[in-house]
Amino acid sequence: MPRPRSAPRSGEAVISNSELARIFNEIADMLEILGEVVYKAVAYRRVADAVERWPEDVAARYRSGEPPHIPGAGAALGAKLAELAETGRLEYYERLRAQVPSGLLDMLRIQGVGPRTVKLLHDELGISSVEELRAAAEQGQLRGLKGLSSRTEEAILDGIARIERRSTRLLLHDADALVGGLLRLLREVPGVRHIEAAGSLRRRRATIGDVDLLAAVDDPAELFARLGSVTNLDRVLASGADKSSIVLAEGPQIDLMVCPPAAWGTHLVHLTGSAAHNVALRGRALDRGLSLSEKGFKEIETGKLLLAAEEEEVYARLDLAWIPPELREDDGEIQAAEAGRLPELVRLDEVRGDTHVHSDWTDGVDSIEVMARAARDLGHRYMVLTDHSPSLGITRGLSPQRVEEQGTEIARVNALLAPFRVLHGTELEIRADASLDYPDELLARFDVVIASIHTGRGQPSEQLTRRAMAAVENPHVDVLAHPTGRIVNRRDALGLDWPRVFEAAARTHTLLEMNGSPRLDLDEHLARAAAQAGARLVVASDAHRTEELPQLAYGVSMARRAWLTADQVANTRDADGLLELVR
Repeated sequence: MPRPRSAPRSGEAVISNSELARIFNEIADMLEILGEVVYKAVAYRRVADAVERWPEDVAARYRSGEPPHIPGAGAALGAKLAELAETGRLEYYERLRAQVPSGLLDMLRIQGVGPRTVKLLHDELGISSVEELRAAAEQGQLRGLKGLSSRTEEAILDGIARIERRSTRLLLHDADALVGGLLRLLREVPGVRHIEAAGSLRRRRATIGDVDLLAAVDDPAELFARLGSVTNLDRVLASGADKSSIVLAEGPQIDLMVCPPAAWGTHLVHLTGSAAHNVALRGRALDRGLSLSEKGFKEIETGKLLLAAEEEEVYARLDLAWIPPELREDDGEIQAAEAGRLPELVRLDEVRGDTHVHSDWTDGVDSIEVMARAARDLGHRYMVLTDHSPSLGITRGLSPQRVEEQGTEIARVNALLAPFRVLHGTELEIRADASLDYPDELLARFDVVIASIHTGRGQPSEQLTRRAMAAVENPHVDVLAHPTGRIVNRRDALGLDWPRVFEAAARTHTLLEMNGSPRLDLDEHLARAAAQAGARLVVASDAHRTEELPQLAYGVSMARRAWLTADQVANTRDADGLLELVR
């Protein structure tokens, strides 16, 4: 899903960073299909990756006359970026699309099918779509081509079927639920010293592709056998001496790697970090006369292998402080670790209360008392009840009279559950005309007011920004909730002028929410930019039932990926501290 980016104030839509990156990656694919030299494709992919990670709206920067310095974008590629950013079109891309049937690009989605294979299939058999490839594989037509066999045909058919079953990456929440049960099963195997999730799941990315697991064991045979016996198994892809890979029915691929306990540290570092983070670590190792792999450090001069049983040993040998998994993206964390400037990231146990909770008074499931008791049982000291305002009709939003009645119920619950506190809040709708759903005199009576946009999402960027600014600038609004409006894997983010919103939030001391529901909104990139602009944030569950209260932890995960400390997260304060901050 495209990451939300800043947008210009003109209201004219610009091409997003994700779209820029997609087009440059497609150019790379088409160049390889056309048989161009490999370095050209590599150059386009490098720029695509840099653009996707860029913290500002690249197109907006080009249109403002201040183009960013994108790594790898020299004169030629920079000119193409400028053309695409300024016009929304790229003549070179369109020329390539005219030469390469669109179905060839679709074929690249099949696991194991790369541009060279697509070129071979098209040149030799005239195949130009996934359906034609399916038919050729079913009829045994591929095995006569150089390098292809009957096993290739089976793999391609399996890959097509997998695409049809899995159209999106797995949401972090769903990956946790799946992997949690699997880890409990595998931890029961005798001889397992450690077993943990690694890869993007351990880094807490919003979506997960294949799931990486690592186990320290004395003998992996029984562990691999247990993995291959799970009830929802589709098939075993491979099982070797140190790795087993399975595919779950209607689920992801699971890769389980094993290692001796003495090499746990290097294996866990290797399997957790992004590719770029690991490349940077290997470079530092070479500078110190060492070769780093998952197996350990090898002294280049002597060939001696140095093991590391803990991650801290790995980073210490590279003259670095231990880097939290959430930061291992090669986004400045290595330089910060070297300089001793890594932040002390906010922890879940530092968060005192939940600032976004619903009840059955509007669109929630459970009563105020039931939600409060469940929040208290999780260790929270307070929760902010934020049932909806009237104009969001589908939620049965509260009239002013019902707000008064709800206040009476909150007082009853507070007397019953003290010292736990329910703060009386509201989720205030920001209407399509930028007006707010309650008058100021009513807003002034709430403990905490969070405001959000649910409707009119198709408006131009400038109008959406104006709506957000109306809330941020209102002295009675304390929090801008799920600011981009995204829902991971389901709904794209709104394209607001984020630098403008962040500046206003910092100036007015309006808090910005990191919503731990499947929205995961703000994402880590925007949250980090907001914090750098001087804004404070909150983490929240947006729970509508007791089972959703633990979603607060996902807000914390995103906050950690955004490099946030406890001081930058307002609800690490107690209830009185939060109220003092928003008044």
